Amino acid sequence: MFERLRAALDGALAGGDPGSLAQMREAVIEARVAVGKMRDALRVTEAELAHERQHLRDAERRGRLAGEIGDAETVTVARRFTAKHAERVAVLEKKLAAQRDEANLAEREGAGMTEQLKTAERNRTAREASGHVAAARAGMGAPPAAPPDADDEVLKIRMDRAAREAAAAEQLEALKRKMGRKP
Repeated sequence: MFERLRAALDGALAGGDPGSLAQMREAVIEARVAVGKMRDALRVTEAELAHERQHLRDAERRGRLAGEIGDAETVTVARRFTAKHAERVAVLEKKLAAQRDEANLAEREGAGMTEQLKTAERNRTAREASGHVAAARAGMGAPPAAPPDADDEVLKIRMDRAAREAAAAEQLEALKRKMGRKP
């Protein structure tokens, strides 16, 4: 469904650079917009279906009333309109079901893309934090640190917080650039 957007997302995941993450964000935004448009189209189809059902009820009622007064010509016309509206209702019901399925699929794919983006941002921020720590240790003349113990929860929490803060700072800078407040 979002083949082009998914390809951009996969390419950005492979790249790992800030420009790639920007492409990923754009892909996620485009996916969200597409889902919104699908939901709008779904509402339009629901309105069309309600309108067509009303036409069907009207045609059935007119045929019944014409039958009660013995107007054979109007009964025949009403039957034709009843058949036409019944067929149109059936088509719109199928269309509505397909649109609902498509919108649900698109929402799931969009959620998956969002998760991929979040993972990529966390990974990039963790790589940057590790690079900063290594540079700081090298600047102090300290030997390179051994990789942290995976069981050290306090360190994990601190690294996660640093990653979130770095991501927030990057987003703030991007917004400032976008709004023209910073070159």
